[in-house]
Amino acid sequence: MGWLRDYRRDVEHYQKYQGHSWFREIATQQGLWALLQYRIASSVYRSSLPPRIKQPVLVPLYLWRKAVEVTTGISLPHTATIGAGLYLNHFGNIILNNDARVGEDCDISQGVTVGVSGRGDRRGTPKIGDRVYVGPNAVIAGKISVGDDAMVSANSLVLSDVPPRGVVRGVPAVVVRVGDKHSNDEDANASPDGPERPS
Repeated sequence: MGWLRDYRRDVEHYQKYQGHSWFREIATQQGLWALLQYRIASSVYRSSLPPRIKQPVLVPLYLWRKAVEVTTGISLPHTATIGAGLYLNHFGNIILNNDARVGEDCDISQGVTVGVSGRGDRRGTPKIGDRVYVGPNAVIAGKISVGDDAMVSANSLVLSDVPPRGVVRGVPAVVVRVGDKHSNDEDANASPDGPERPS
């Protein structure tokens, strides 16, 4: 099953940082609770089941999502597109828009919002590439793209495109570096217990 394969990738990403068994990770990491609900609900939503079957099945999954939101502060709508291997660094106030797109092997810290913004043709939601690190309390909004291996510093407000391997910071965020290996970048990793990005 596709959702189970992706969820295993999520757990493996946690194990890479934490070094614990898969059982301990699933039992203790609130991010994995939210991801389990998302993976199953998203799989049902994208399935070829007839609507008369799919809709009743989604109702209890939606209620499960609300329970997860209350207990973890993490909102991952099943209509969002989230690649395998997501790591949610600490729980709390992580909000993704219904149409958000997040690539594979990304790290999203606490307090992050990925939301809709803009007017007219520029109204929309972000597309986040693979292996992107998003620092605590960052906001990424609008019809923009964040390139692969980019890093968004803590407390940044990102309203424009970020190039691949770019580091952005500030309100509004500006590109401060492009093309470096960012695994030891103190600006982007300025977060309590924030994980270093693997090089």
